[in-house]
Amino acid sequence: MIDREFGRSLWYRLLVNRFMIVLASIAIVVAIWNVYVSFHDHGVVEGRVVDTDGRPVEGATVELWVLDFTTYVERTRAITGADGRFVIRGNASHNIQIGAEKPGVGRAARIPVRLYFKAEDVSLAAPLVLSGG
Repeated sequence: MIDREFGRSLWYRLLVNRFMIVLASIAIVVAIWNVYVSFHDHGVVEGRVVDTDGRPVEGATVELWVLDFTTYVERTRAITGADGRFVIRGNASHNIQIGAEKPGVGRAARIPVRLYFKAEDVSLAAPLVLSGG
């Protein structure tokens, strides 16, 4: 068994070395992650705003808050359409909060949205619910 292993070529022994396999695996994971990031880093934040009955709210103001060293500052706003949907473009941060309000209907508490990388595209899973008219 020992004689057969020494009989193999040097390149084969280096290639199947466990250290090379670990390094190659890490390189593959990093490459896949970088490809994923390059296709999902447009800074788009989208979601819906509804009232307490679940109906879409048109004309609600949605605010994007960005972590600025120690506090959150309002970076931009968007207005919802007839279907209650909003789209914010150009988010360059990775730690944001989203809030919404419409006079006469109510206000949704700001919710934290933690992104894995800067400018990650995100679609909020749950709608922002306006309450407290």
